[in-house]
Amino acid sequence: MSVTYTPYDYEIHHDPFPTYRRLRDEAPAYHNEAAGFWALSRYDDVRDAFRDTQRFSSSHGVTLDPLATGPHAHKTMFFLAMDPPEHTQMRALVSRGFTPRRVVDLAPSIEALCAEHIDTMLQAAADGAPVDFITEFAGRVPMDVISEMLGVPRSDRAELRRLADLLVHREEGVHDVPASGIEAAFTLSDYYANMIAERRANPTDDLTSALCQAEIDGERLTDEHVRAALFLFVVAGNETTTKLLGNAMYWLGQHPEQRARVWSDASLVEPWIEETLRFDNSTQLLARLATEDIELHGRVIPEGARVLLLIGAANRDERVFSRPDDYLPGRDTSKSLSFGVGRHFCLGASLARLEAKIALAMVRERVARFELAGEPSRVHSVNVRGFAHLPLAITAA
Repeated sequence: MSVTYTPYDYEIHHDPFPTYRRLRDEAPAYHNEAAGFWALSRYDDVRDAFRDTQRFSSSHGVTLDPLATGPHAHKTMFFLAMDPPEHTQMRALVSRGFTPRRVVDLAPSIEALCAEHIDTMLQAAADGAPVDFITEFAGRVPMDVISEMLGVPRSDRAELRRLADLLVHREEGVHDVPASGIEAAFTLSDYYANMIAERRANPTDDLTSALCQAEIDGERLTDEHVRAALFLFVVAGNETTTKLLGNAMYWLGQHPEQRARVWSDASLVEPWIEETLRFDNSTQLLARLATEDIELHGRVIPEGARVLLLIGAANRDERVFSRPDDYLPGRDTSKSLSFGVGRHFCLGASLARLEAKIALAMVRERVARFELAGEPSRVHSVNVRGFAHLPLAITAA
């Protein structure tokens, strides 16, 4: 029986890796005619497609959802849905908020936020009751970090995270942005419009104000551009790091021998993070548009086709990684494609790594033991893989 694959399938959300292996072995240039997409799963093909922005264009967005696909995709994905030269200009502007110095300067505030939320989580676990690691910690830290950068008040952050979650969640059988996601997008758009108007009238010392004052060739960014940037930061900056933290705790908990290693050696925190990114990355795929006929593995991907770059499959390619299905913090992960490569390498990678390092190092210091305390529930998303809820039994150190 030939391999079949669609990123909307709930079984794929539960465990995509056996299917990824079959795709790599049997159909490295896979075509799902019914769903109208192609998929690349081998490491070399995914890496080369990331680098080849001429033939694999980002101009129609990075998801497969029809409503979020097309020349309008930049309205919510900002420079993720752009090609050079516009991508180069917009990324250069935004990158000023993510310079190495700026990111390092965020460390004290990230530490304070982590300490605040871990205190709350440990208080909730004090009577022995299970706590939801996502709700109490992993979902709060990234949202607070990006919110402080943008100037979003604390009173609004929980609601913005709820709306951002609605944008990525897909009910079973739904192959497009659902009505709840569309409504959430309109609500967020109105919120950002008001925020932009306020910053244009009364600038403050935050990234939103900086974007409102940024110029290209003597002209300021439009409200549409700034709004798209805010969409990108709140959704991507929150969702992917939240899922990274949850995935790290889940997989370490599933491997007691590795948990013992990490808990006995603080120097393994960063390798733990990097192996989680390779083993089960938050972003499983990104879409591209073929700008010409592309021949691969004896097949021709036609011009205009949507092509999925399966990061999650590439990071488990046995042609590149030894024992790829083993979870081994400390292995060489230098070839991991978790943050992409080339022009579209994730702008927030250094911030995500810093957040994860501070957050998980603090968990390691403050938590003596943890174990799964119920059935976790997954976020069902086309692009993102991780947990909506992760119940843990936690014993404080």
